[in-house]
Amino acid sequence: MPRPYVLLSAAVSLDGYLDTRPGEDRLLLSNSADFDRVDSVRASVDAILVGAGTLRADNPRLLVNSEERRAARVAAGQPEYPLKVTITGTGDLDPNWKFWHHGGEKLVLAVGNKAAERAHANLGNLVTIQGIPTEATWQTALDVLGDIHGVQRLMVEGGGAIHTQLLAESLADELQLVIAPLLVGQPDAVRMLGPAHYLGGPTARLRLLETRQIGDVVLLRYAPKDISTEPR
Repeated sequence: MPRPYVLLSAAVSLDGYLDTRPGEDRLLLSNSADFDRVDSVRASVDAILVGAGTLRADNPRLLVNSEERRAARVAAGQPEYPLKVTITGTGDLDPNWKFWHHGGEKLVLAVGNKAAERAHANLGNLVTIQGIPTEATWQTALDVLGDIHGVQRLMVEGGGAIHTQLLAESLADELQLVIAPLLVGQPDAVRMLGPAHYLGGPTARLRLLETRQIGDVVLLRYAPKDISTEPR
Protein backbone atom coordinates (compact mmCIF):
# COMPACT_ATOMS: atom_id res chain seq x y z
CA MET A 1 0.00 0.00 0.00
CA PRO A 2 1.34 3.51 -0.76
CA ARG A 3 2.37 5.90 1.95
CA PRO A 4 -0.48 7.81 3.60
CA TYR A 5 -1.63 11.24 2.57
CA VAL A 6 -0.03 13.40 5.27
CA LEU A 7 -2.05 16.32 6.62
CA LEU A 8 -0.36 18.67 9.08
CA SER A 9 -2.70 20.52 11.44
CA ALA A 10 -1.77 23.37 13.77
CA ALA A 11 -2.99 26.63 15.26
CA VAL A 12 -0.53 29.48 15.79
CA SER A 13 -0.46 33.02 17.07
CA LEU A 14 0.04 35.94 14.69
CA ASP A 15 3.74 35.85 15.55
CA GLY A 16 4.08 32.15 14.80
CA TYR A 17 3.91 30.41 18.18
CA LEU A 18 2.12 27.18 19.11
CA ASP A 19 2.13 27.98 22.81
CA THR A 20 3.68 30.17 25.48
CA ARG A 21 7.00 29.26 27.13
CA PRO A 22 7.36 25.72 28.56
CA GLY A 23 5.97 25.32 32.06
CA GLU A 24 3.11 27.80 31.67
CA ASP A 25 -0.54 26.83 31.30
CA ARG A 26 -1.40 25.70 27.78
CA LEU A 27 -2.42 28.55 25.49
CA LEU A 28 -5.78 27.98 23.76
CA LEU A 29 -5.28 29.55 20.37
CA SER A 30 -8.46 28.52 18.60
CA ASN A 31 -12.18 28.83 19.29
CA SER A 32 -15.07 26.39 19.74
CA ALA A 33 -16.11 26.47 16.07
CA ASP A 34 -12.59 25.60 14.95
CA PHE A 35 -12.23 22.88 17.58
CA ASP A 36 -15.34 21.34 16.01
CA ARG A 37 -13.73 21.61 12.56
CA VAL A 38 -10.64 19.82 13.87
CA ASP A 39 -12.91 17.14 15.30
CA SER A 40 -14.43 16.63 11.83
CA VAL A 41 -10.95 16.33 10.30
CA ARG A 42 -10.00 13.75 12.92
CA ALA A 43 -13.13 11.78 12.05
CA SER A 44 -12.12 11.77 8.37
CA VAL A 45 -8.67 10.19 8.77
CA ASP A 46 -7.35 6.71 9.48
CA ALA A 47 -4.72 7.75 12.02
CA ILE A 48 -3.65 10.74 14.12
CA LEU A 49 -0.01 11.23 15.08
CA VAL A 50 1.61 13.39 17.75
CA GLY A 51 5.13 13.35 19.10
CA ALA A 52 6.01 12.09 22.54
CA GLY A 53 6.95 15.63 23.51
CA THR A 54 3.38 16.76 22.87
CA LEU A 55 2.06 13.92 25.03
CA ARG A 56 4.49 14.93 27.78
CA ALA A 57 3.56 18.62 27.61
CA ASP A 58 -0.21 18.45 27.06
CA ASN A 59 -1.33 14.95 28.14
CA PRO A 60 -4.07 14.90 25.45
CA ARG A 61 -6.68 12.19 24.92
CA LEU A 62 -6.75 12.91 21.15
CA LEU A 63 -10.26 11.70 20.39
CA VAL A 64 -13.11 12.23 17.96
CA ASN A 65 -15.51 13.89 20.39
CA SER A 66 -18.70 13.92 18.31
CA GLU A 67 -20.88 10.84 18.87
CA GLU A 68 -22.48 11.41 15.46
CA ARG A 69 -19.12 11.39 13.70
CA ARG A 70 -18.00 8.27 15.54
CA ALA A 71 -21.28 6.56 14.62
CA ALA A 72 -20.77 7.54 10.98
CA ARG A 73 -17.32 5.96 11.03
CA VAL A 74 -18.73 2.71 12.40
CA ALA A 75 -21.57 2.74 9.84
CA ALA A 76 -18.93 3.09 7.10
CA GLY A 77 -17.09 0.01 8.38
CA GLN A 78 -14.31 1.94 10.09
CA PRO A 79 -13.16 1.74 13.72
CA GLU A 80 -14.99 4.15 16.01
CA TYR A 81 -11.76 6.10 16.52
CA PRO A 82 -8.76 6.59 14.22
CA LEU A 83 -5.55 4.80 15.14
CA LYS A 84 -3.61 6.98 17.60
CA VAL A 85 0.13 7.10 16.94
CA THR A 86 3.09 8.61 18.73
CA ILE A 87 6.76 8.56 17.84
CA THR A 88 9.63 8.53 20.32
CA GLY A 89 13.39 8.57 20.16
CA THR A 90 13.86 7.62 23.81
CA GLY A 91 10.97 5.34 24.80
CA ASP A 92 10.47 7.51 27.88
CA LEU A 93 6.68 7.16 27.92
CA ASP A 94 4.46 7.38 31.00
CA PRO A 95 1.86 4.58 31.21
CA ASN A 96 -0.50 6.95 33.04
CA TRP A 97 -0.88 9.38 30.14
CA LYS A 98 -4.49 9.80 28.98
CA PHE A 99 -3.45 8.97 25.42
CA TRP A 100 -3.24 5.24 26.22
CA HIS A 101 -6.52 4.96 28.13
CA HIS A 102 -9.07 6.56 25.81
CA GLY A 103 -10.24 5.80 22.30
CA GLY A 104 -9.32 2.82 20.15
CA GLU A 105 -6.06 1.30 18.98
CA LYS A 106 -2.71 2.94 19.83
CA LEU A 107 0.69 2.55 18.19
CA VAL A 108 4.14 3.63 19.34
CA LEU A 109 6.82 4.12 16.68
CA ALA A 110 10.10 3.73 18.58
CA VAL A 111 13.17 5.05 16.77
CA GLY A 112 16.11 2.71 17.42
CA ASN A 113 16.53 -0.41 19.51
CA LYS A 114 17.08 1.36 22.82
CA ALA A 115 13.89 3.40 22.42
CA ALA A 116 11.92 0.26 21.57
CA GLU A 117 13.30 -1.61 24.58
CA ARG A 118 12.51 1.27 26.93
CA ALA A 119 9.02 1.71 25.48
CA HIS A 120 8.31 -1.98 26.07
CA ALA A 121 9.63 -1.68 29.63
CA ASN A 122 7.45 1.35 30.35
CA LEU A 123 4.24 0.31 28.60
CA GLY A 124 4.29 -3.48 28.53
CA ASN A 125 1.24 -4.79 26.64
CA LEU A 126 -0.66 -1.52 26.95
CA VAL A 127 -0.13 -0.61 23.27
CA THR A 128 1.45 -1.91 20.08
CA ILE A 129 5.11 -0.92 19.80
CA GLN A 130 6.85 -0.90 16.41
CA GLY A 131 10.59 -0.34 16.17
CA ILE A 132 11.86 1.74 13.25
CA PRO A 133 15.44 2.59 12.23
CA THR A 134 17.26 5.81 12.96
CA GLU A 135 18.00 6.25 9.23
CA ALA A 136 15.20 7.45 6.93
CA THR A 137 13.01 7.57 10.00
CA TRP A 138 10.00 9.37 8.56
CA GLN A 139 10.01 7.50 5.27
CA THR A 140 10.04 4.23 7.20
CA ALA A 141 7.36 5.43 9.61
CA LEU A 142 5.04 6.30 6.75
CA ASP A 143 5.76 2.98 5.04
CA VAL A 144 4.91 1.14 8.26
CA LEU A 145 1.66 3.06 8.67
CA GLY A 146 0.63 2.38 5.08
CA ASP A 147 1.86 -1.19 4.56
CA ILE A 148 1.26 -2.70 7.99
CA HIS A 149 -1.58 -0.64 9.42
CA GLY A 150 -3.47 0.29 6.25
CA VAL A 151 -3.40 4.03 6.93
CA GLN A 152 -4.42 6.03 3.87
CA ARG A 153 -4.90 9.44 5.51
CA LEU A 154 -2.70 10.56 8.40
CA MET A 155 -3.37 13.69 10.46
CA VAL A 156 -0.30 15.07 12.25
CA GLU A 157 -1.08 17.37 15.18
CA GLY A 158 2.44 18.23 16.31
CA GLY A 159 4.63 19.23 17.81
CA GLY A 160 6.62 21.82 15.97
CA ALA A 161 9.71 19.65 15.52
CA ILE A 162 7.63 17.00 13.75
CA HIS A 163 5.95 19.56 11.50
CA THR A 164 9.39 20.96 10.67
CA GLN A 165 10.85 17.55 9.83
CA LEU A 166 7.97 16.46 7.62
CA LEU A 167 7.95 19.74 5.70
CA ALA A 168 11.75 19.73 5.34
CA GLU A 169 11.67 16.17 3.97
CA SER A 170 8.83 17.08 1.58
CA LEU A 171 6.58 14.40 3.07
CA ALA A 172 3.60 16.60 3.93
CA ASP A 173 0.79 16.69 1.36
CA GLU A 174 -1.32 19.34 3.06
CA LEU A 175 -0.89 21.99 5.75
CA GLN A 176 -3.95 23.23 7.62
CA LEU A 177 -2.84 26.26 9.57
CA VAL A 178 -5.16 28.29 11.79
CA ILE A 179 -4.05 31.84 12.60
CA ALA A 180 -5.27 33.14 15.95
CA PRO A 181 -5.52 36.86 16.82
CA LEU A 182 -2.93 36.63 19.60
CA LEU A 183 0.60 37.93 20.01
CA VAL A 184 2.77 35.77 22.28
CA GLY A 185 6.00 37.74 22.09
CA GLN A 186 8.04 35.43 24.34
CA PRO A 187 11.42 34.54 22.78
CA ASP A 188 11.47 31.18 24.58
CA ALA A 189 7.89 30.24 23.66
CA VAL A 190 7.10 27.20 21.50
CA ARG A 191 7.36 28.00 17.79
CA MET A 192 5.44 26.32 15.01
CA LEU A 193 8.47 25.72 12.76
CA GLY A 194 12.21 25.68 13.28
CA PRO A 195 15.20 26.22 11.00
CA ALA A 196 15.41 23.72 8.14
CA HIS A 197 16.22 23.37 4.45
CA TYR A 198 12.70 23.50 3.06
CA LEU A 199 11.78 22.42 -0.46
CA GLY A 200 12.69 25.16 -2.93
CA GLY A 201 14.33 27.41 -0.34
CA PRO A 202 13.09 30.74 1.02
CA THR A 203 11.72 31.98 -2.32
CA ALA A 204 9.46 28.96 -2.91
CA ARG A 205 5.74 29.78 -2.71
CA LEU A 206 3.33 27.05 -1.60
CA ARG A 207 0.04 26.66 -3.47
CA LEU A 208 -2.89 28.02 -1.50
CA LEU A 209 -5.85 25.64 -1.44
CA GLU A 210 -8.34 27.53 0.72
CA THR A 211 -8.84 30.42 3.09
CA ARG A 212 -11.74 30.46 5.53
CA GLN A 213 -12.74 32.70 8.40
CA ILE A 214 -13.95 30.76 11.43
CA GLY A 215 -15.07 33.27 14.02
CA ASP A 216 -12.01 35.27 15.01
CA VAL A 217 -9.48 32.84 13.50
CA VAL A 218 -8.55 32.17 9.87
CA LEU A 219 -7.87 28.76 8.33
CA LEU A 220 -5.21 28.58 5.62
CA ARG A 221 -4.80 25.37 3.63
CA TYR A 222 -1.63 24.88 1.59
CA ALA A 223 -0.13 22.16 -0.62
CA PRO A 224 3.54 22.07 0.53
CA LYS A 225 4.77 19.88 -2.34
CA ASP A 226 3.32 22.20 -5.00
CA ILE A 227 5.66 25.18 -5.08
CA SER A 228 6.47 27.99 -7.45
CA THR A 229 8.85 30.94 -7.51
CA GLU A 230 6.18 33.23 -8.94
CA PRO A 231 3.07 34.69 -7.23
CA ARG A 232 -0.11 32.90 -8.28
